[in-house]
Amino acid sequence: MHIIEAFGRIFLSILFLFEAIRKFLFQVETIDYMESFGIPEFLFYPALLFELVVPILLIVGFKTRIAAIAMCLFTMVVSIIFHSEFDNHMQIIAFLKNLSISGGFLIIASYEAKKFTIDYYLKYKKK
Repeated sequence: MHIIEAFGRIFLSILFLFEAIRKFLFQVETIDYMESFGIPEFLFYPALLFELVVPILLIVGFKTRIAAIAMCLFTMVVSIIFHSEFDNHMQIIAFLKNLSISGGFLIIASYEAKKFTIDYYLKYKKK
């Protein structure tokens, strides 16, 4: 069953890694989009770095709880900023999708380190 949890971490992380690559390839468009919502350009690179590094931490299972909570908070903040136009049905769907993803991150954060994580190795194999 531990492999299923590992696949869950991978599946949740792929979306953010894909988006980070897209942001990197289309920087001008992404910055313009962010600025249209009042988000300053200087936050582009921290967001890009966050979306690259934290999902990788989740995939390898290093500081998994912290990474999952950080991803949950990031996802909720992004949802509130970019998907809170509730008179638009597609925005409601995007918001609810992100709410569901945040729930997945909370589930990951609620569990102890499992096999197939660096956290497990550091906690149990060092003894």
